[in-house]
Amino acid sequence: MRIAMGVEFDGSGFSGWQIQPQGGVRTVQGSIERALAVVADQPVRVHCAGRTDTGVHGLGQVIHFDSTAERSMYSWIFGANANLPADVSILWAQQVSENFHARFSASRRRYRYVIFNRRVRPALAASRLSWEYRPLDEQRMAQAARCLLGEHDFSSFRAYACQASHPLRTVHELTVQRDGHRVIIDIEANAFLHHMVRNIAGVLITIGSGERDVSWIDEVLAARDRQHGGVTAPPQGLTLVSVTYPEEFALPTT
Repeated sequence: MRIAMGVEFDGSGFSGWQIQPQGGVRTVQGSIERALAVVADQPVRVHCAGRTDTGVHGLGQVIHFDSTAERSMYSWIFGANANLPADVSILWAQQVSENFHARFSASRRRYRYVIFNRRVRPALAASRLSWEYRPLDEQRMAQAARCLLGEHDFSSFRAYACQASHPLRTVHELTVQRDGHRVIIDIEANAFLHHMVRNIAGVLITIGSGERDVSWIDEVLAARDRQHGGVTAPPQGLTLVSVTYPEEFALPTT
């Protein structure tokens, strides 16, 4: 049977999602596969909705795997959690049809990037925040963010190592708002390029600090060249919030 699961994790102690070829590196995927293998009493390979980098967190990651082991959904959830480290948790499990794929069936992904904007660095929750000591104008950032809505060639916001077949992505929502010392960037798109969110955050931070004009974001987008894209924001502030699927799969929302 094919089973989908929702996963929550703190990425601080992991070298990203994906298992590394060299081995001996702690990854979220590796931790989950080992835990599920104990429950299934056989090797398990999981596939995710979106691979995350070192230090990036997940509130609503979605995975799927195939297994011949007959277990209840309760057993999959609590058996896996009993064998997972404290910084990873299975939220739900559901049997799905064989045409479901955690990555290719997804229609939207949503990320949140949180900047702690204060002259002095944070001590609490520092591993979940990006720190910017310069005062940020969130209104300028929000104005610039609106320029990225819709379908565009996001080559300027794409890491050189990105393996995506093309740079076209559709951004459905991109907002910037302040909550005290926290400046929060929410972005939802059909899919993302490697480092796309962190590169967008880097450009918005540069504009919010006054280092560049709001119009600079149009120049960066039009250049279609990563060299024009500025600094990649740190990974600590980034969280994969949720993944959306067609209603036919009837997956839980997290």
